[in-house]
Amino acid sequence: MTLHCDCVVGLEEDLAPGIFRQRLVIEGICPYPVDDDQIRRYLRDLSALCGMRLLLEPVTHRSQRYGWAGWVHWETSGAHFYAWDDPIFFSVDIYTCKPFDIERAVLFTQTFFAAHKIVSKSF
Repeated sequence: MTLHCDCVVGLEEDLAPGIFRQRLVIEGICPYPVDDDQIRRYLRDLSALCGMRLLLEPVTHRSQRYGWAGWVHWETSGAHFYAWDDPIFFSVDIYTCKPFDIERAVLFTQTFFAAHKIVSKSF
């Protein structure tokens, strides 16, 4: 059997123009390892800051190999959080179907984790 895919690399075509989507990736380096409680508080506070309605309290899990992961479910999508201990690094992936203030989210994240270096990309 031969499979054919008309795949396009990238997002050059909006396949659902009637659905608003906003994405933000924030990555940073902070002075200490991030733990379960911090991830839960961060995701809860991020929800309020961005004006998102929680459908489920933040959930976390620790992989012995890679570190912490967390997720929060919003009425208008959600956010994922990943934290490593070595190197001490975190990555946040926010996906929403409701507009939010990117600069406020990045500044909040930097302040919350006392990150001495932070980068972000919105698309």
